[in-house]
Amino acid sequence: MDPLASLLYEVRSDGALFSRNIVAPPWAVRFADGTPLAVITMLRGAGWVVPDGAAPVALGRGDVAVVAGAEPFTIADDAGAGAPPLYVVHPDQCTTAAGEDVSDDVILGLRTCGNSPDGSTVLLTGSYQVDGRVSERLLSGLPRVLVVHHDGKLGPILALTDMEISRDDPGQQAVLDRLLDLLLLATLREWFTRPEADPPAWYRALGDPVAGRALRLIHDRPAHPWTVTALAEETGVSRATFARRFSDLVGEPPVAYLTGWRLALAADLLVGTEATVESIARQVGYRSAFGLSVAFKRVYGTRPSQHRAAPATTVGHG
Repeated sequence: MDPLASLLYEVRSDGALFSRNIVAPPWAVRFADGTPLAVITMLRGAGWVVPDGAAPVALGRGDVAVVAGAEPFTIADDAGAGAPPLYVVHPDQCTTAAGEDVSDDVILGLRTCGNSPDGSTVLLTGSYQVDGRVSERLLSGLPRVLVVHHDGKLGPILALTDMEISRDDPGQQAVLDRLLDLLLLATLREWFTRPEADPPAWYRALGDPVAGRALRLIHDRPAHPWTVTALAEETGVSRATFARRFSDLVGEPPVAYLTGWRLALAADLLVGTEATVESIARQVGYRSAFGLSVAFKRVYGTRPSQHRAAPATTVGHG
């Protein structure tokens, strides 16, 4: 599994709040649901993503934005107008700006809200709950708002999503969840390849024949007893050259990256499976539960058994 696929493995939509918004100016929609990842698609018209405490980002027709972080943000037709939101999205409901129930005229149809059935702007919004240390490694490398400007590549996914969102067939939520997953993956993959993007160092390093091969080996075989020397031999360069090149491109030494990856995997296995700590230790490259426990406590400040027993927490941004 390549590193991007690995990091997205636990970033999955499950009963996502997925809606279509049809609006005419002036309009604004506020998101205060605390979800750490949202996908915004401008199917028609234009607008702005306005994160709290950060610069507004423009969205044009066909653009897709990913908003990372649980802090509130607004989508509006005017970045500086400050119009009261038509509604505010909370974790379990939508309200007016004053906290009251939204009026019936805001509900335009199944999963569709807005202020005008014939509005000039149509946008889709989908929010993710994101769990796990592996996924956290991806989110921590994303900017607050990233945008993939329309060039037609995401068109088929957007058209299918727009068609499915208004249906109410059996299994519809599962279909929408998977479409949102596909849209997120396609958007991130496209953004990472664009000149204006600033992807995480590990992603840029994937294109390097030395560091990229080492990253894939670590991700494919975390249980292997990797050493700097062994990774250097696999990549065909000297130990010193490998260590320097990996550190320069990835931003941390090989052993530090390997340790972080193994512990992130272990943390997610502890929560997501019933495997014993001993078994998980061996799956991620430690000889014993004791070795895993020592490393786990040093990095996360808690023992594996305590991590497993703790209530699940949602990953934040940064």
